[in-house]
Amino acid sequence: MKNFEERLQKLENLGEAIRGTDIPLEDALKAFEEGIKLARALEKDLEKIESRIEVLLNAPDAKAEESPEMELFNGG
Repeated sequence: MKNFEERLQKLENLGEAIRGTDIPLEDALKAFEEGIKLARALEKDLEKIESRIEVLLNAPDAKAEESPEMELFNGG
């Protein structure tokens, strides 16, 4: 299975191909179908990542001063 970044790039390439005016309708439809499948898979991956981040941020042993989200806002 390709990694997230490769699949995202493939989705972007499919979108560019569909927007082109020189692509036959049947090819555009196939690209659209593949793009929908990729988008759904990427969305599931993002949900898994989000869940992992939530677990890490809400871990009972995490100290407030060590919290990653605070580093983003404090320039740390």
